[in-house]
Formats: sequence, C-alpha cells, structure tokens
Amino acid sequence: MEALLISPPPPLFAVVDLPAIPPTQDDLPCDDGIPMETMRHHLQMDLLIDVLDLWLEARGDGFAGGNMFLYYSLEQVRHNTFIGPDFFVALDVSRGERKSWVIWEQGKGPDVVVELLSASTAHHDKTHKKTLYARQMHVPEYYGYDPFNPEDFAGFTLHGNDYYPLVADPQGRLHSPALNLDLGRWTGTFRGVTTVWLRWFTPEGALLPTAAEVARQHTETAQQQTEVAQLRAERLAERLRQLGVDPDSR
Repeated sequence: MEALLISPPPPLFAVVDLPAIPPTQDDLPCDDGIPMETMRHHLQMDLLIDVLDLWLEARGDGFAGGNMFLYYSLEQVRHNTFIGPDFFVALDVSRGERKSWVIWEQGKGPDVVVELLSASTAHHDKTHKKTLYARQMHVPEYYGYDPFNPEDFAGFTLHGNDYYPLVADPQGRLHSPALNLDLGRWTGTFRGVTTVWLRWFTPEGALLPTAAEVARQHTETAQQQTEVAQLRAERLAERLRQLGVDPDSR
C-alpha cells in the first residue's frame, strides 16, 4: 500500500514579532503631533531646559527635558494614556539623548516637574496631573507657572502621597530642595522676546546663565581686559614722556 503523506496541522496562533517586555523608549510612542500652547510656552520650556542642561553638564550627570512622554506603568502603556511634563529634571542618571522617559528603563522618575499653565490647561495641570505626579510617580517636587500670567506661580514638595506648598522668599523665589537651586521670576529678553520669564538661581541669588549669556560674558570680560591693558599702556607712555623719554623709541 502506498504510504499517505499527511501535512502537519497549522499552528493555532500566528507567530508575530512582539516588542520587548517591558517595552523601552524605542518601542513606545514618543510624539502625538500636538504642539505646545504658544511660542511663549515653547520659549519658556527651552529657557528652563537650556540653563539646567548647562548646570547638569558641569555637575557631570543628570537629564533635563520637556514636552516628552513620561511612562510610569505598563497599565498606562496598555491604555495609551500619554502624559508629558512641560519640563522635568532627573538627577543621578547618565547624560545623553532620550526619545521619551521610561521609568522602568531609566531606573527612576523625575526629581522635579514644571508645568507651564494656560487658560485651557491650568485646571487639569493643578488637579489631575498634580495628583498623578504625587501618587503614581512620586515626583518629589512639582511647580506650575503661567508664562502670560506670572503671578500664577506655585511650587510643592511631596510628603507621603500629597504635595504641600513651598514658601517663597522675599524675592518671590521658591527653593528646590532636590536641586538646591531657586526658581523665580526674571524680567529680561530671551531670543528676542522681553517679558517675565521663569529662571533658575543659585541659593545666593545669582542667575544661572544661558549659553548665550555665558558667551556674552566672556566677550565682555575679554573687551574689559583689552581696555585695561590699553589704559595701562597709555598711562605708561604718558609717564615716560613726562620723564623726557620717547615711548616710541623703546
């Protein structure tokens, strides 16, 4: 009898490529296509990030970012519940680029979060997101600031599962225990826009500079040194002429 060739049954389930479990920043969405509220909001975010990034560079570790997805649980991933702080900083982590901040990948959450408020987002930022940062992510410090209403500025520190207000100093600045820096308002010009900006200060009250301010300070210092050298040379030449010596003959 001729043998019958029987094909094996098809698999019960199709084999598909699955992302890493738990997923990393390379597996998760990092952009929802929704821009920040206004140009002022975007500039304010850049100002906070640029200054802190210079400070972290000198420190040798840490990450400052903004308008970036923050993943804190797999349940959040399953339901596509996206949350992105306008600004945050994480200390004691390596420097370098991230697509998004995945807490289980990075080993920790942010130490500080700042939300830039607007008429359409202020209530949500001050209630739902604030509670989320406190009870789900346990972010030690939370701040809110409205770039178009500088009086709407407050900061909180975490105790247990709730935030308690930070008390401003006589200059209206709030001290960040996590960073040992002060956060306060500053009137000036950043990228061509003159208004009241939220800036970082040292505890002694010195403004943490932007890269442009550092470069400008170096230029001004070099110019001052050149002017001092020229003045000394002119005084020496005048003294020599008073003594009857031709300074050009030296």
